[in-house]
Amino acid sequence: MDSRARRKKQWGQDEIRSLRQHLNLTQVKLAEELGTRQQTISEWETGMYQPRGASATLLSMIAERSGFTYGARDGEDG
Repeated sequence: MDSRARRKKQWGQDEIRSLRQHLNLTQVKLAEELGTRQQTISEWETGMYQPRGASATLLSMIAERSGFTYGARDGEDG
């Protein structure tokens, strides 16, 4: 399997909201950081749409740099 395909992160609504809260940002501030609209963040957090391309990559980079844990939980119950 291509390593790029394995590393590609699918961002779900709960993970996006959790990352934003981890960063202590409002939807408006996160939108400013990503260069998008607040409405887009809202649509991601309600599950209407999912981030793709550069937006998904930026979310992954921000998550890694901020120490946010995301992805498969390997059977952890929380």
